[in-house]
Amino acid sequence: MLLTKSGLSLVFVLFVSIGLAACANSSKRFIYPVSQQEQIVWPGKPAEPRIRYIGSFSSAADLSIDKGFFVLLAEFFTGTEQQHMVRPMAVLAPTDNEIYVADPGISGVHYFNLKTGDYKQIRLADNIPLPSPVALTIDNKQIVMVADSALGKIFSINLQAGIVEELPLQATLKQPTGLAYDLAQQLLYVADTATHSINVFNQQGDLLRKTGHRGDAKGEFNFPTFLWHDSKVGLLVTDTLNFRVQNFDASGQYVGHFGKVGSGSGSFSRPKGIASDSLGHIYVVDSLFHAFQIFDKKGRLLLNVGQQGQNSGEFWLPVGIYVSNSNKIYVADSFNQRIQVFQYIEEDI
Repeated sequence: MLLTKSGLSLVFVLFVSIGLAACANSSKRFIYPVSQQEQIVWPGKPAEPRIRYIGSFSSAADLSIDKGFFVLLAEFFTGTEQQHMVRPMAVLAPTDNEIYVADPGISGVHYFNLKTGDYKQIRLADNIPLPSPVALTIDNKQIVMVADSALGKIFSINLQAGIVEELPLQATLKQPTGLAYDLAQQLLYVADTATHSINVFNQQGDLLRKTGHRGDAKGEFNFPTFLWHDSKVGLLVTDTLNFRVQNFDASGQYVGHFGKVGSGSGSFSRPKGIASDSLGHIYVVDSLFHAFQIFDKKGRLLLNVGQQGQNSGEFWLPVGIYVSNSNKIYVADSFNQRIQVFQYIEEDI
């Protein structure tokens, strides 16, 4: 298509208008963090608040990460739409400025950098999709890893080198759904839901041990899903269809468990994401409760956060959770297509 000088001028005017409108819309979409006037805390008054709602985001625009001029220009002619979260399953925030979100809905991983304003969608080489990215973790070298349950593989993400490649693990995984990393021992833990087991690998990818099989006894699993490792609490395993959380020490020995099937607070209906904070509190997302619950180290319920809905602090089938070093809590609110962010307040509950 040939454009005259007047035609080009018209396109330029239209595009500038689109750019200004995009900026205006971006400011309206900016919902993270919320204003100081919107203070939502748990528990409610008159109790002392311990969890504060910070905000939520579904796209780069919500974080004030805008597209550059030439990207917008290209999209004006091609009709490409801005990507946003479709079905976020797991979230990882190595720093308060960097956020990764595993999203099978886009067949990849979202990367947001609040400091630099960068946004990327991470897939394999040549933009080959990851059909089912469901778990994230990070090692002692700041290499992020993602589990793809459909491919049965674990991949490493190196943003600086621009490399996404399969980890050379010396084992066959059927359905990896949970990842955790032991920084002290430099060990990678992988929950293989289909084989009801936890696989432990060293840095070379050698399988050091495989723990568990299907059952409901101590150290046995019934569709384990999410994992979390921390020096204070050891390895935590969401033993989903046994409706409990199991705890293991550094050598893989069973330590204890808590939880039971039920519909009341402290029980589980469909436990999924799990994490712990700097004080040793344990956070468990329950998808069918549309909430996350906080327990102490002995598995005693401390607080329940959330209910079903689409407003701030409400959830619709949440899945993953991550607690940062600053006790900031990120929850993958899957069917609301967003990440909700909370902050643990002050001292021990």
